[in-house]
Amino acid sequence: MVLLYHRRLRSMAEGILGRDPHGRQVAIGVLIAFLPAAVLGVGLEHPIRDHLLGVWPVIIAWLIGGSLLVGFSSRRRLEEERRGRVLDTITIRQALIVGAAQCLALWPGTSRSLVTIIAALAVGLSLSAAIEFSFLLGLLTLGAGTIYEGLKNGGEVISTFGVLAPLVGLVVAFVSAVVAIRWMVTYLEHHSLAIFGWYRIGIAAVTAGLVLTSVI
Repeated sequence: MVLLYHRRLRSMAEGILGRDPHGRQVAIGVLIAFLPAAVLGVGLEHPIRDHLLGVWPVIIAWLIGGSLLVGFSSRRRLEEERRGRVLDTITIRQALIVGAAQCLALWPGTSRSLVTIIAALAVGLSLSAAIEFSFLLGLLTLGAGTIYEGLKNGGEVISTFGVLAPLVGLVVAFVSAVVAIRWMVTYLEHHSLAIFGWYRIGIAAVTAGLVLTSVI
């Protein structure tokens, strides 16, 4: 994400320093959208791990999320998504709504990126702006989460796996993220979000069947 959106990130950095008003607007929006999930995530960390990390809560999240994606996509035309507002004009209210939607992703099995993209589209951003804002928000959210977990459990991870294995994992994750983001951005330029919804419904049905038949 850093490579793909380096110009935007530079603009945001200059905005924080008072040199780019558009960059400052986006930076404020990302920060505001980050806060709800950050506060709620820390507060509900233990209840989430105790009650929502089972197979059935994840299956339910897949099924509900997939159904919402299919329903949302069927009600919007790709042309309508193109006519939304550009990212530079995002308001505090819009950012707060997207941030509130991101809280849904605290439920394991819920796609953070798709939830925030849908929320951004719903508040009036264009598809390209919604995708970019979702990824910028993800960079802050996931980066902060990684730092938090690293400070909390980093010593245990290193003592168990050493230094090399986690570093290899980070490199592989980085390359995979770049490939996935490039593909997703290109795909959504010409298609709706429906395929992701059907995928989630399908994987929920298959997993539920495997669990009910005691295969897994």
